[in-house]
Amino acid sequence: MASIAQYVAVSLILFLPVAWMQLPCSVLQEFSVAKRKCIQGNSTQEEDVNGTDVKAPGCPTDWKFLICWPRSVIGEVVNSSCPSILHPYLTRQGVLYRNCTANGWSNVSAYIWDVCKLLDKASESSKVSTLLFLKQVYTAGYATSIIALVSAIIIFMAFRKLHCTRNYIHVNLFISFILKAMSAFIKDIVLFSSSAKTCAAPTVTCKGAIAFFHFSGLANSSWLLVEGLYLQSLLSLTFVAHTKYFWCYCLVGWGIPSFVVTIWIILKRFIDNAGCWENNGSKHTWWTIRGTILLTVVVNFLIFLNIIRILIQKLGSRNIGGNSCGHFSRLTKSTLLLIPLLGVHYILCAFFPDNVANDLRLHLELGLGSFQGFVVALLYCFLNAEVMTELKRHLGSFHLKCFRGLTRRRSRSTSAEISHSYSTQLALLEKLSQPGKSLDYNGSLQAT
Repeated sequence: MASIAQYVAVSLILFLPVAWMQLPCSVLQEFSVAKRKCIQGNSTQEEDVNGTDVKAPGCPTDWKFLICWPRSVIGEVVNSSCPSILHPYLTRQGVLYRNCTANGWSNVSAYIWDVCKLLDKASESSKVSTLLFLKQVYTAGYATSIIALVSAIIIFMAFRKLHCTRNYIHVNLFISFILKAMSAFIKDIVLFSSSAKTCAAPTVTCKGAIAFFHFSGLANSSWLLVEGLYLQSLLSLTFVAHTKYFWCYCLVGWGIPSFVVTIWIILKRFIDNAGCWENNGSKHTWWTIRGTILLTVVVNFLIFLNIIRILIQKLGSRNIGGNSCGHFSRLTKSTLLLIPLLGVHYILCAFFPDNVANDLRLHLELGLGSFQGFVVALLYCFLNAEVMTELKRHLGSFHLKCFRGLTRRRSRSTSAEISHSYSTQLALLEKLSQPGKSLDYNGSLQAT
C-alpha cells in the first residue's frame, strides 16, 4: 500500500505546483482516511444488526488497489469504479470487478493502472508547462500589485487633502490585497518547499499559513463588498454623513472575516483535523469559507447591476437630445472602472462546483486576480484626477522652494562679491590718505 501511495504522489506531484489546486499530500491523506475507515469497518463486520457476535459466511471488508471492497456474501460480484480523487488526473476511467467465493475474495479483474490510466507523458508535460507558466504569471502579478498598492497607500496617507472616507476605504481595500498576495506567497513557501517532494508536516506553522490564507481571501472579498456598499450609499443616500459609518464598514471588512475564520478553525480542529488543513475533507467546514465568499460575490454583483441601472438613468436624463455616442462612452467607462473595484469577474465561476472548470477558475483567480490589486491602485490612485492634482501642486511647491533657495544662494554670493570689492577699494583709499603716501596716489589710482 505504501509503495502504491508513493507512486501516486510522485505521479501527481508534477501536476500540482500551484497552491490552489488539489495537493498530492491531500491525495495521500484522503487515501489514508479511506483506508482507516475501511479497516474500522472490517473490525466491526462480525457484529450483526442485533448486536450479537456471529461469524456470518462471506467475504470481509477489504482494502486493495486503493479501493475499499465492502463486505459481501458468497457468490456476489462487486464492481467499483476508479477512485474519485484520481478522476481529474485520468485519461481513461473504467470499472474493476471482484468475486466473493467460498475461499474469499478473488483477484481484481484487471490491474488498476490499466483500467484507471493516468495522463500520458505528452499530456503531463503540457499540463506541467501550463501550470508553471501560470505560477510565474501570478507571482509576477502579486509582486507588481504589492509595489503599486504600497505606493498608493503612502500617497493617500501623506497628503492631508486626500484624507476622506472614500480614500480610507480604498486604503483598507489595498491592505487586503497586500495580505492576499502575501498569504499566497507564504502558502507556497510552507506547502511547496523546493527542498523536498514530501508532504508538509501538520505543524502549527502550516496550519496557521492556511488560516491566514483564508482570512486574507475573506478580508479581500469583504472590502470589495464594502466598496460596493459605499458606492450604493453615495448614489442612493445623498444627505447622509458617511464619516460616522466608517467604523461599520471596518466591522464588515475585518470583523466578518475574523469571525468566519475563527469558526472555521474550531470546526477544523474538532471535525476535520487532518494534515495542514489544506484539504477540504468536510464539506460543511469548507462551506463556512466558500459560502461567505460566494455571498459577498453575489451581493456585489447585484450592487453592480443596480449602480449601472442608476448610471443609465442619470446619464440618460442629462443627455436628452444630446449625443448618444457620448452617453454610451461614459457608461462604458464607468462600467469598466467598476469591474475591478467590485470584483465582478468572480461571478463567472462563483456557482461552479469545486471539481468543475478548474482550469478556468485557476486562470481567472490566479492569472487575472493577481493583477487586480495593481489595476485598482492604478485606476483609483495613480490615474485619479484628485490625486494627480495634489501631486502636481506639491511638486510645483517643491520646485518653487528649490528655485527660491537657489535664488537666495545666488543673491548672497553676488552681495558677498560686491561687498568684498567695495571693502577692498575703501581699504586702498584709507591707505593712500595716510601721511607719506600722497606721492603714490596718482600711480596707484592709475593702477586701480
